[in-house]
Amino acid sequence: MEIYQTEEQQVEAIKGYWAENGNMIIAGIALGFAGFIGFNVYKDNKLEDEIAVSDSYQTLIEASVNDDETTFTQNAEKFISENSGTSYESLTALALAKEYASTKDWEKVQTQLKLAIKSAPSDGIKGIASLRLARVQVQQEQYEQALSTLAQPLPESFKASIEEIKGDTYLLQNKKELARNAYQAAIDADGLATSPNLQMKLDDLATAVNITTAIPVAK
Repeated sequence: MEIYQTEEQQVEAIKGYWAENGNMIIAGIALGFAGFIGFNVYKDNKLEDEIAVSDSYQTLIEASVNDDETTFTQNAEKFISENSGTSYESLTALALAKEYASTKDWEKVQTQLKLAIKSAPSDGIKGIASLRLARVQVQQEQYEQALSTLAQPLPESFKASIEEIKGDTYLLQNKKELARNAYQAAIDADGLATSPNLQMKLDDLATAVNITTAIPVAK
């Protein structure tokens, strides 16, 4: 950097710099200010859009109390198509899955739960949808699919429920040792706090294993 010996030299240097670059600096400031205003307008518009979507979702859910199944499912599917990519897409898919479950349309239940997982705005909602999907898959005897659903990364707070469903899945596959390990893992994760039947499942399984072991082998 050049070192100026006198104040006069410094003043002349500043004048020269502004003569050469002043217009560019002013233009940059003007563009920056315009960008700032534009960003705030964008934020305001985005907020208005989010409020509008929230209001529409609230209206949809409130109307579901009085709407028949066909009306609600049509309105919900339309809402999802019009608001894809918003956090309300996942929540509406969860509501649709519940509606389809009431009529035992399990294929549509799974479709909506998979959409809820894919579009989940948080790990918590993703976890809820994943557990529901796994339970439906177990009910439909899709055991490997259920285990695959449960193998996806989920928050630690879901560990007890995951292990319990895995235990149920293994038991239905007659994999008793794996079922016992899963039920014990669920209990170790404080699963008894939310599922008191866990201990009974583990005890019944232990009794069944003991009875099987005690039966003499025919010669």
